[in-house]
Amino acid sequence: MSAPATASIDAATLERILEEIGRQILEHGPASISGWGCSSVCIEVCPEHVEEVVQAGACRVGVRPGDSARLGGLAGAIDHTLLKPEATAAEVDRLCDEARTHRFASVCVNGTWVRRCAEIVIGSGVAVCCVVGFPLGASATEVKVYEARRAIEDGACEIDMVMNVGALKSGDREFVRRDIAAVAETCHRMGAKLKVILETALLSDPEKIAACEAAKSAGADFVKTSTGFSKGGATVQDVALMRSVVGPSLGVKASGGIRDQKDAAAMIAAGATRLGASASVAIVSGAQGTSAY
Repeated sequence: MSAPATASIDAATLERILEEIGRQILEHGPASISGWGCSSVCIEVCPEHVEEVVQAGACRVGVRPGDSARLGGLAGAIDHTLLKPEATAAEVDRLCDEARTHRFASVCVNGTWVRRCAEIVIGSGVAVCCVVGFPLGASATEVKVYEARRAIEDGACEIDMVMNVGALKSGDREFVRRDIAAVAETCHRMGAKLKVILETALLSDPEKIAACEAAKSAGADFVKTSTGFSKGGATVQDVALMRSVVGPSLGVKASGGIRDQKDAAAMIAAGATRLGASASVAIVSGAQGTSAY
């Protein structure tokens, strides 16, 4: 018996289907599509409809650059981060509980913790973010692609990839672009977002500009300042420079050394749409925190 023929769906038709799914969920709830056998449906909506969609049964909500802060105040723009090598399971669990309580944008962890985090935060609106090529960015492209794919399979919605800093400083901008593009293709094919960590403390301003241009050309969704493990973190000047290069179409994530609301507000005013911090609870509560990952 020959295999049944499959029909391709063009982009316009697919968009109409997705819009209809969203409309049905908003109007009738998940029961309207239960006949399809789906256990969950994820759609992307504007911020004012997020609560309706979550109440209707959506398990995750896609957030465009610039909208995260509108969803949950300052907390909605923060990736609650725990990347230190000695992090324990209990600390990771606490990270997830804090993210659920404060409605942070995501928890950002190393790959070994992704599945655990995904199981804890499911249904909460908190995404799971995983670092790739971390913290040096010097692993082979194929390794970064595998790391990203595995993390997404385990439940990550966002990937924070470290750029190959040495290649950029060697002048091989095309290699840098291809390295990012390979990970971006994997992320987007599997429904995840890609942030590219530039490690700005190691770059001159012309190199920061070149890195932003490579990330944008390669299809990244965000550029990010720092790993938090190098000799410096985010600065207002770097965030402003990155925003000026990528324009309004990409997100800019400031990370490393953000300890309180004053730091956070300065980064957002400079153009950041996402913040990476381990002092997230202190930031949203108005206290002074530490920035160690």
